[in-house]
Amino acid sequence: MRLTKYGHACVRIEHAEGAVLIDPGMFTGPVALAGVNALLITHEHADHFTEGQVRAAVEANPGLRVYTNSSVARQLEGIGAKVTVVGDGDAFDLDGLPVTVHGEWHAEIHPDIPRIPNVGFLLGGRAFHPGDALTVPPDTVDTLLLPLGAPWLRAGELVDYLRDARPRQAVAIHEATLSEAGQAVHGRLLGPQGPGTGGVEYRTLTAGESLDLV
Repeated sequence: MRLTKYGHACVRIEHAEGAVLIDPGMFTGPVALAGVNALLITHEHADHFTEGQVRAAVEANPGLRVYTNSSVARQLEGIGAKVTVVGDGDAFDLDGLPVTVHGEWHAEIHPDIPRIPNVGFLLGGRAFHPGDALTVPPDTVDTLLLPLGAPWLRAGELVDYLRDARPRQAVAIHEATLSEAGQAVHGRLLGPQGPGTGGVEYRTLTAGESLDLV
């Protein structure tokens, strides 16, 4: 498996039989969608999902499949049977790549803001994308895609999340709300200079940069 980072929360996973794109939102250009077999969408916020972009991708590639929660699926009505609604505990296969679904809700931003559905995706038992939540995967994973900056997130929570999830490595995503200086501060907190995350290797990727997943 090979992971390529795109804008903000979007990553592409290539495997032996195809490619999967997760959360192509408003920070993601069309180049990320080229040649993928499936889209996985964690929730409906625009930095993870834009209806027009997904509809255009399906029109350009009639074989493209979409897996997401019920609230996103409702916004995609009319594009046919290409959309599969999934929820916590579901499992499916993408051309030989097993995917399981974990989590139900977006992290709380404020008690006065209603929470929306959010699902995380575990691909091949190795890479986990939690969307906008700190869902701990059911088993220890090799690579955790780590939301770095968001209105719902405190930096200290990331330390505890990594201690609980215990991945081999964490790859930063969801960083568009942070300046370069802010990202560096988070990096120090999550690296060896921080309070300790149980030996998890913390990594950042630039847009378009790839990483082989062992």
